[in-house]
Amino acid sequence: PLIVMTPKSLLRHPQAVSALEEFSTGGFQRVIPDTTVDPAGVRKVLLTTGKLYYELAAAREERGAHDVAIVRLEQLYPLRQEELDAAFAPYPAAAPVAWVQEEPANMGAWWYLRVRWGGEVSGRPFSGVTRPEAASPATGSGAAHRLEQQRLLAEAFSV
Repeated sequence: PLIVMTPKSLLRHPQAVSALEEFSTGGFQRVIPDTTVDPAGVRKVLLTTGKLYYELAAAREERGAHDVAIVRLEQLYPLRQEELDAAFAPYPAAAPVAWVQEEPANMGAWWYLRVRWGGEVSGRPFSGVTRPEAASPATGSGAAHRLEQQRLLAEAFSV
């Protein structure tokens, strides 16, 4: 049986699709590098997972921020450091990496990654872009959520 665990927003998202032949060839990718930007011109690398990737990609296009790479981490554990190192390798050594998540700072993968890497991943500065710490994963207000999401995206693309 096929079990799909995804937010409703991705069920019909035009970029979240696979061709039928992709189900019989290739395999699961734990880390998906960004092949849409010129690696030499990258000033910052965003590391994320899930539906937030599509929002970050749309925000990058909207802002014209083609100097920001977005790498997807599709498997958090066990974490394959060598695959991450390979995904980061094409970018300048000074380009910092920022983990971006929708969840508050005290939830999601941020704590796990921060404990694992501290302030450096693959020899690069490492930081996080999250919502402020909170007792619940969401505000419960659509308007407040949209404002928080705008702030999160703006912070992700800031210098």
